[in-house]
Amino acid sequence: MSLFSPVRVGALTLKSRVVMAPMTRNRTPGQVPNALNAEYYAQRASAGLIVTEGTTPDASGRGYIDIPGLYNAAQVEGWRQVAGAVHAKGGHIFVQLMHTGRISHPDFLDGAAPVAPSAIAAPGEIYTHEGMKPHGTPRALEAAEIPALIATYGRAATLAREAGLDGVEVHGANGYLPGQFLAPNVNQRTDEWGGSVENRARFLLGAVDAAVAAIGADRVGVRLSPGGVFNDIHDPDAPATYAYVAGELAKRNLAYLHIFDTKPGFDVAALIRAHYKGTLILNGGYDRARAEADIASGLADLIAFGVPFLANPDLPERLAQGAALNTPDQASFYGGGAKGYTDYPALAA
Repeated sequence: MSLFSPVRVGALTLKSRVVMAPMTRNRTPGQVPNALNAEYYAQRASAGLIVTEGTTPDASGRGYIDIPGLYNAAQVEGWRQVAGAVHAKGGHIFVQLMHTGRISHPDFLDGAAPVAPSAIAAPGEIYTHEGMKPHGTPRALEAAEIPALIATYGRAATLAREAGLDGVEVHGANGYLPGQFLAPNVNQRTDEWGGSVENRARFLLGAVDAAVAAIGADRVGVRLSPGGVFNDIHDPDAPATYAYVAGELAKRNLAYLHIFDTKPGFDVAALIRAHYKGTLILNGGYDRARAEADIASGLADLIAFGVPFLANPDLPERLAQGAALNTPDQASFYGGGAKGYTDYPALAA
């Protein structure tokens, strides 16, 4: 096996094991994907698999400026344009379903408070159309509300397939809503959704099961960041939490499990691989040499690259040739138009 060998992932046969990691770009006004978004993803269709930026499955999950959604007809048509552009270039694309939970602001929610497992505010501020504002205290979800919110992942998965997307990735990483339920510092519930790891994992597993019921396990992936602390997530027993979650996901015959390794002080990849024998994508600061080594050893089946894909639309070819990489312009990572988005050059023909 090599980084550039074909691989079967769920319902798909991919041309390589190079994955474009999900990355928020804040270039989707009104939450409806547009022609510029379609061009951006089509430029990167040489990836074995593209995983899109975080896309909210429900209006209550809106957070950040100009991120896409997948809960209404206009958004389905927008994603249809994106999927068609990627498929025309021979690529495959999963949409990442991201409910931001408490990492939002009433400005994004028509004045309503963000929802979360418990009424515990995230520290710091969020950038809104009126500038930086504190996150504020979210509203704790009522137990009776949670099943309907979980069901939105299934609805979004159905809409993804209607739009021609190849599948969905449930975003359980980086301190968004499923990760908020997992984290004991954010989830202080005493009902069936909090306390034990089995209860704290119930939301994530429910969201995964909803997507699986809608479109089949072979078109559903999951992303986790075991031990990660982004968005003020803290779990003093993270290895045990994620060993349990990985074991539960292993029972579901998913397309893949996608791990973002933030180097939390324990060997994340080894822990997950011990409990998850299915298709595993690893992400976190990879270059070609390390990617090839982890695939050859069987630690990973695919490797996801993030920032290098922003500046190098033809990243797989550059990796294969050992070619120099374009330098990313960090000032244009978030928001704006074509500059720093679709204007990075490919290798000369």
